[in-house]
Amino acid sequence: MAGVNSCAHLILVSDLDFTMVDHHDSENLSLLKFNALWEANYRHNSLLVFSTGRSPKIYEQLRKEKPLLSPDITVMSVGTEIAYGRSMVPDNDWVESLNKNWDRNMVIEETRKFPELIPQVVQSEADQRPHKVSFYIEKDKAEEVMKALSENLEKRGLDFKIIYSGGIALDVLPQGAGKGQALAYLLQRLKTKGKVLNNTLVCGDSGNDAELFSVQEVYGVVVSNAQEELLQWFAENAKNNPNIIHATERCAAGIIQAIGLFSLGPNTSPRDVLCFSDCQPDDVNPGHEIVKFYLFYERWRRAEIQDMDDPCTEYLKVDFHPDGVIVHPSGVEQSLHDCINALRSCYGDNRGRKFRVWLDGISTAQMSSDTWIVKFDKWESSGDEWHCCITTVVLSSKGGDVSDGFTWWHVHQTWLEGWGMKDHSNWLI
Repeated sequence: MAGVNSCAHLILVSDLDFTMVDHHDSENLSLLKFNALWEANYRHNSLLVFSTGRSPKIYEQLRKEKPLLSPDITVMSVGTEIAYGRSMVPDNDWVESLNKNWDRNMVIEETRKFPELIPQVVQSEADQRPHKVSFYIEKDKAEEVMKALSENLEKRGLDFKIIYSGGIALDVLPQGAGKGQALAYLLQRLKTKGKVLNNTLVCGDSGNDAELFSVQEVYGVVVSNAQEELLQWFAENAKNNPNIIHATERCAAGIIQAIGLFSLGPNTSPRDVLCFSDCQPDDVNPGHEIVKFYLFYERWRRAEIQDMDDPCTEYLKVDFHPDGVIVHPSGVEQSLHDCINALRSCYGDNRGRKFRVWLDGISTAQMSSDTWIVKFDKWESSGDEWHCCITTVVLSSKGGDVSDGFTWWHVHQTWLEGWGMKDHSNWLI
């Protein structure tokens, strides 16, 4: 939350599997479009919250498989665990609040009486979550089992809830847990800390997301590919609510669609802009400049820009200061102009390949009236190989006005631990 001081322009709360992440999109295009939109227009003044049924361990697995941004807040295990920032600092107050009238061992005792409940296999004992007991159950047996299990747990004096989602997954949680309660807790916590919350958008696709839409004063989007149980909830509870929509687009594309329909801010991803000279946001910021350049870089190496006479290639001549320097992650220092000359010779070297570039966690510090330091993680993927550099850029505004654009003065890169390249020559900027 480092980029948000007193006012959050937008709090975007999204489920992951088949909401933010489309597992049927092998190129991750809709997710990459969202990433570019968020980093260019929202990262500096808004909050991104992931709310997932995944435990911390399998959430981290997903991050290694899909180009997910780093959220400001992560809600995991169906609203039973909350963590802050990249370091995933746990919210112990939230954990303590869930302990009242909850006994995990007692829940396990009662669920063992139902052979229809198949425990979800976990990879290790450490992945068993203290406030979430999870099973698979066939759809036609779910209603009867849920009713009988509820009666048994009530007799044991437990405060609990049972959530069924995806037509197969059943979770038993403390009564005070769940994605909706976790979000309500977070919003109140932010208000208590003096944050002004302008708009909140919640996004989901399955039954365990339904509670998100019941939080007061939120906008909501049910993505087009939503599961039957959430569509049924929408028809019964929200069809006539103008603040909750059923998108016509899948997953992250549906989230972007909702941002536009609710007029919550810019909803054109820089990835959908063909010529960057036509892409001038109302809120000009250094982050937008960085995103534009690296999208150009990706398109250049994929040969999606036709030739040097194409108007878009004017962006290749972006004003890198003649004295500007780049420190390559290998430790080699060279002029920015030499780096751009090397880029010219790499036109189309990734033509036809699954080569993508995305940025994560752009943070900006204004050092003077016309100078900024911008920090971020720059990722490249080529096929199944991923590499990442921690990158720092020094920019200044042209003519003292950001609307005139920026001049690049300095770039410094170091490999993110575990994500470096053996052949440093394949990494340009």
